[in-house]
Amino acid sequence: MSRIALVDDDRNILTSVQITLEAEGFDVETYNDGQQALDAFNKRLPDMAVLDIKMPRMDGMDLLQRLRQKTTMPVIFLTSKDDEIDEVLGLRMGADDYVKKPFSQRLLVERIRALLRRQDAISGEEIEETEETKILIRGELTMDPLRHAVKWKGNDVSLTVTEFLLLQALAQRPGFVKSRDQLMDVAYDDQVYVDDRTIDSHIKRLRKKMRTADDEFSAIETLYGIGYRYNEE
Repeated sequence: MSRIALVDDDRNILTSVQITLEAEGFDVETYNDGQQALDAFNKRLPDMAVLDIKMPRMDGMDLLQRLRQKTTMPVIFLTSKDDEIDEVLGLRMGADDYVKKPFSQRLLVERIRALLRRQDAISGEEIEETEETKILIRGELTMDPLRHAVKWKGNDVSLTVTEFLLLQALAQRPGFVKSRDQLMDVAYDDQVYVDDRTIDSHIKRLRKKMRTADDEFSAIETLYGIGYRYNEE
């Protein structure tokens, strides 16, 4: 049973996420601030940590910096900030991903499982291949779910969990149209309300990240009023 540490000063988030993760079979530890978590981690490290960025005594950035001095365990940031600077800085400091508040707990669970699978792959443990974990190759696109790795035309692309899931959902069935509602089901659950235009924003950022120096990323086609589809090049 994997041990997950949740570090957040919002007790409601700690309680609700703990209940969800324990129902999924995880052993969960909760901490109200970064210093409390660090004291516990110095005695025994969890298998991975989910950290809020803004916390009293020691914030998530400071905690991550201290953790990276001694461990490469997976870390996910929870952030309510709209400023991408904090997200980019967190990734550069060694966070594996971030999930914005309010967030889908289903999405968080899936991301935790993906990171644990990646960790197992790195350590050489055998993992059962499924439709969701096998390497996906579609023309110039290669996606490795176990390592959360994406290549487009030979170039590495860093995607957030939501961007990765949306691209994977589209690329799994080239030529087939997925509506915004279908894509929202991929990235969110009914615990979180989001406008369907949120998907448009994710796709816009996804296209920007996938763009190469000499080429626009045109593999994802917009069908106005209908949805999106991936066209294998």
